Parts: sequence; structure tokens; C-alpha cells
Amino acid sequence: MFKVLITGGAGFIGSFLAHKLVANGNKVIVVDDLSMGRLENLADINDKIVFYKHTVCDEQFMHDLLLKGDFDYIYYLAAVSSVADSVVRPWYTHLVNQESVVNTLEFIRANHLPIKKFLFTSSAAVYGNAADFPKTEDSHVDPLTPYAIDKYASERYTVDFGRLYGIPTVAVRFFNVYGPRQNPNSEYSGVLSIVTKCLKEDKPFTLYGDGAQTRDFVYVEDVVDALIKISTETDEPAVYNIANGDETPLIDVIHTYEDIARKKLNIIQKEARQGDISKSRADVSKLKKIGFEPQWSLHDGLSNYWKYYSEN
Repeated sequence: MFKVLITGGAGFIGSFLAHKLVANGNKVIVVDDLSMGRLENLADINDKIVFYKHTVCDEQFMHDLLLKGDFDYIYYLAAVSSVADSVVRPWYTHLVNQESVVNTLEFIRANHLPIKKFLFTSSAAVYGNAADFPKTEDSHVDPLTPYAIDKYASERYTVDFGRLYGIPTVAVRFFNVYGPRQNPNSEYSGVLSIVTKCLKEDKPFTLYGDGAQTRDFVYVEDVVDALIKISTETDEPAVYNIANGDETPLIDVIHTYEDIARKKLNIIQKEARQGDISKSRADVSKLKKIGFEPQWSLHDGLSNYWKYYSEN
């Protein structure tokens, strides 16, 4: 049994990770200020975890927790996870998405905390519209927003703290993650959670651009399995893409979902938003080299998502 800290553990991906780690027999501690996460995401395991409603920006709280926690693994998912929000609130985003990360790494370094792995969750947003395609971990980066800038800086801090100070670290870049428990009620939600809500409630969906923008969608259960494998089965500080390795135009995804739901989506078209990326696809050969293969096709993932949302 390992002691595991998940920051942002009441969020969409964090809560799935918490469930999986608990099921695997680990002791899980979650820190989340619930600004984006939800307690109901952890309801099934509430009696099996330790939960702190707190911001990761509180240095004293985090230092005390790290010092007393004796953690084996730290999964750093706490973030302002919205590109649009970072454009509106760049300084606040920076405090959460970079300052808190570096502060945690520095405390681990200065106090020689004997962790097995610190895993930081970055984003495909760091690639921006750089011409390299598909995106490998060594591709050019072109961060277009405060969100992407902070994510890239924090992943570099994570990897280089590993290389400079011998701390076992790793960083991952999420592409478009979707699945149950994704919060559709925020205007900053993942696009598929908003599509799901609009389909279910027969509400109009706002499509920014012409729908030709492509994304590499990956189901949340595949993401969690990849996180655990990367944190436990890699040795060198590095960055890994987490994705399916596919490229699908958003409008095609919508049509597939309409077929699954047997409903037509009412689409309102608007101009593309500033900072939105036109094409996105991951090269996942590095992830496959450590033995990971995604198990969920887009159709199967959407079918499971629709079933969950229809029943809840």
C-alpha cells in the first residue's frame, strides 16, 4: 500500500484517479478548493480517503501536509484548467498553475522528501499552432495563452528539478480528455461535456469556428491508467503525451454523438475564439514504448459517456 497525494482530486480526472488508486489498495489524500472540483465526484469513496478543502496556493498548509504526509506518490492535477479563464485572469491562473507547483517542488528538494514520484499534469495547449504534426514530446512549442505558458513553464520546472536535484519527477501533456463526471455547467468545460448536456437537455450548442478544428480525444479511464503506469514504471524525468493518437474534426465527433444519442444537436455557429488551436493530434509512440495501449475507441467512450449522463 502506498500513500498518495492528489491535488485537484475532486475534479474530473482527479476523482477518477482517486477511485482507481483506492481500488488498488492505496491510501489517498485529496486536496481541492472545489472551485472547479465537486465533492459528489468522491462520494463513493468518501469514507476511504482523507479530503482537505484547501487551495494549493497556501504555502504553509502545503508545507505542513508534505512534511507530515510521508507521501510515496504526488499527482499534481490542481489547476485553473480553462484557457479562456486564463486570458481573463492571468495572474490568478499563474499563481495556481505555476507558482504553487514550483513551491511544492522546492519544498520537496529543500527538505529531501523521499518520494517515489512527483507527476505534473500539463496540456497539449503548450504546442499551440506550431507547425510540427503530429505533436511529439520534442515538437516545437508555441504557447498562445497564460494557461499554456504556465503549463509549459511548470512542466519544465518539473523535469529539470528531476535532472538537477535527483528528484523522481515526470510530466504529462493531456490532449482532449472526456468522460463521466466532467462538469458541463461551466462555460469553460471540455467541449464534449457541453455537447452532452446540450443533447440531453435539448439546448443549443455554440460552435466556435466551422467545426473543422481537429482534436485528439482520449477517454478518462485510459488517461488514469496511463498516469499510474507513467508514475510507477518510468525512471527518467521526461514528458509524455497522453492521448489516443487520432485526429478527429469536431463536427465529425458531434455527428457520431448524435447517432449514439439518436438526437440532433441544435448548433449555433460563431467566430473562432482567440487562442483556439486549429489542429491537434498526438504522437503517442513514447507512451506505447512503456507498454501502454489505449483501450477505449471514441465511439465506445462516447457511448459509455452518454449512458452515464442519461442515467444520472
